[in-house]
Amino acid sequence: MRRRIIAGNWKMNMTKEEAKLFVAEFLPLVESDCEIVLCVPFTDVHRVWKLTRGSSVKVGAQNVAWADKGAFTGEISAEMLKEVGAEYVIIGHSERRAYFGETDETVNMRLKQALKYGLKPIVCVGETLDQREAGKTEEVLAAQIEKGLDGVSGDVILAYEPIWAIGTGKTATPETADETIRFIRARAEKTLGETSILYGGSMNAANAQSLLDMPQIDGGLIGGASLKPKDFATIVNCR
Repeated sequence: MRRRIIAGNWKMNMTKEEAKLFVAEFLPLVESDCEIVLCVPFTDVHRVWKLTRGSSVKVGAQNVAWADKGAFTGEISAEMLKEVGAEYVIIGHSERRAYFGETDETVNMRLKQALKYGLKPIVCVGETLDQREAGKTEEVLAAQIEKGLDGVSGDVILAYEPIWAIGTGKTATPETADETIRFIRARAEKTLGETSILYGGSMNAANAQSLLDMPQIDGGLIGGASLKPKDFATIVNCR
């Protein structure tokens, strides 16, 4: 089912004390009944879960292993994440693909593991600037969707991340983002049925409303702005 979801991706930021201060400032500012998710570093998951209990805020992780357990140094299992309070998990973020060797095949493996343990996955897809300028956006996205969602059913949230608009200060126009998400939806719904698709390209307090007004955009996967309580609350509270 399509629903409004605003997810913050803290990336490798926020100590436990910083997380505590963020939650204390952020919660009183929330005036929306949309799904709010804080995807935090592994070390913050349990603390943020405790701090947000009883509120509308849910907790997510930023990665999950493709195995139940075993010799996978540095990974963390879906069962471990569930145990400490995670409800959501980001899979296939462009930074995982660029820096840590994530592929469409490993995205698919992680996705199946998340669903096996009842985590709600936010699966990221997106193209580079070179790919867009070469006219390959739809080709790239179609391949990511086909391979990443192969053999999958269930409640899967997608996030469109134009890689050229992450951390660069550039943002796709609302119309461009909406058009691309329309294509993603047409491809993904053959596998998933109706699903929520978020925009993840440098959405911030200034441009969030114009993006969220677009008919195909169901919410946002927020990076830098999710580290600032007032800015993140502005995005969450968009109508």
